[in-house]
Formats: sequence, structure tokens, C-alpha cells
Amino acid sequence: MGKIDVACVGILVTDILSDILPKLPDPGELISVKEIYLATGGCASNTAVSLSKIGLKAGVIGKVGNDIFGDFVINYLKENGVDISTVSRSKEKATSKTIILLTADEDRRFIHNFGANADFGLDDIDLNYVCQAKALYVGGYLVLPRLNQASLIKLFKLAKEKNISTFLDVVAPGPDPDLINQCKEAFSYTDYFLPNQDEARILTGKEDPESQAEVFLKYNPEMVVVITMGREGALIRTKDKVIRSKVYKVDIVDPSGGGDAFDAGFIFGILQGWNLEKTLQFASAMGASAVTAIGCTTGVFTRDEALKFIQENKLEMKIRELS
Repeated sequence: MGKIDVACVGILVTDILSDILPKLPDPGELISVKEIYLATGGCASNTAVSLSKIGLKAGVIGKVGNDIFGDFVINYLKENGVDISTVSRSKEKATSKTIILLTADEDRRFIHNFGANADFGLDDIDLNYVCQAKALYVGGYLVLPRLNQASLIKLFKLAKEKNISTFLDVVAPGPDPDLINQCKEAFSYTDYFLPNQDEARILTGKEDPESQAEVFLKYNPEMVVVITMGREGALIRTKDKVIRSKVYKVDIVDPSGGGDAFDAGFIFGILQGWNLEKTLQFASAMGASAVTAIGCTTGVFTRDEALKFIQENKLEMKIRELS
């Protein structure tokens, strides 16, 4: 196994999706669709596959069950160029699965079991493997019960000692005033924090993304906060700059995976040494590509496709320097 560019730590899931439904079935009703799909999901998987598509060597560190769904996740990652040498198997729990119901006029419905992700902790992470990387991404923090803040700090502290850039994404399960306390010490070792607006609202209690970002920066003024806002675009906040972007106009088929593809594009830009504006442009293109097809990574651009798309499409962006 060669050196990796990005170690992706976190959630691995098997997604079960149907073609877009005209409506949710009534009790006892059967609705026929042309196809039902099996795909991989979860932050670590989606981000790693997207990174691989744009030419980086990504490795996944996560946990699946000892079952056919675990086999599927591992095989899919491998087929998409992701290193799976540090994916482990739970002896107690089955692979995590999500049933995703897509309807024409409403947001998705999810039916989820947490499975082997609940059995994943610091002792499952090969620290020597992490130390080979240029970037460390942790996705799904706050819903990994065995990966607590002390574990995350140990992991990120090691990365900082080795000059590895740290990227943190969270899944905020619902209103809980203690969630920010499970993050604030880890922020000291976080280079880039990448929540979506809903997650940031749950963590801070604030609605406006700029106000949300200010809360996070209180814990580490050197951190770069990147808040994705779905159809409203994205916001980057540093101690001396605010960047707001709109979104690229694309036909949305399935919003699943858009945030993870955005994260992959953002990591790519940072590793290329691009400035934040160019990085945001590339990340936004990657996020836009993911929502154009059913499944989290099916529609994701290659590097050449993303660069061509950026050339041909304008992204509205406003930059404000802070005094």
C-alpha cells in the first residue's frame, strides 16, 4: 500500500434507494418503480470516493459488519480506488444501513440503523496509517458514541504534530445544549470545520450562518469555518474575512451526498495550495455534481469535469474583509 493523501475517518453505511416515487405509498399500497439501488453512504465513504474521483489517494478508516452489506461497502470502495486496508469488521453489530425514500415534490425520508458505526472507536484507528496522510478528515463526529472528544483530540493532536491538516464534519442528531461542549476543546486542533447550517444551528442556537461561525471561532480564532447552506450556497468565515457564495444551477435529482462531495472538493483545493475563494468555487462544483443523480457519489465529477464545469458556469461570490 502506497502513501495516502487523505485519511477519511468515520461513518460507513449501505444505502438502499428507489427511483423517485410519485408519492409515498398509502398503508397496504404497492408502488412499482423501474429500479431499486444499493449504494454506499456515510461521510467517510462518500468523501473518500469523491476524493478518489478527483485524483487523490484516499483511505477509509471505519467499521462495517461481518455480513454481505459489509462486503458490498468494502468492494464498492475498492472498485472506486479507495484504500480499504484499515476498514475493520464488528463482531457484534451488522453493517449500518439506510433506506432512502425519494419523492418528486418533498424532501427525502430516511430509515436508518446505526449498526457497526456504534462499535467504532479510537482503538480501531491505525495511527501509523493516519501519519502517512497530508490531510485527516473526520466525518460523522457526534454520532459515533465510542469516538468521544478525548479520542478526537488525541487523533487531531497527533495530526497537528505531524503537520497534517485536520478537517472536521459533524452529524448533529437533534437539539442538545451539550453538543457544543463535545466539540469546543477539539476545535483547538481543528484547521477546517465543515458543518451544514442545520448542524451549526443545533450547536450554537443561532440561525444566521455568520453568527454561527463567530461562535465557533471563539474557541479557535485560527480555525476556518465553512458552513454549507443547501440551495442558499455556502459561507466561509475566518478571523479576518467572510466569503459568501451562491450555488451553481443544476437539476437536483437526489440531494444525498452533496455536502460530502463539497467537503472532498474543499480538501482538494486546500491540498493544492489554492486560496479560499478558488477552493470554495471547486467545492461548490463538486457538491453540485453529487445532487444530479440518485446515490451519494454516482454523479460526482472527476477533476477534469469539475474544472470544465467551473469554466462554463459562473458562481456568484461576495468577499468582505474584516477590519
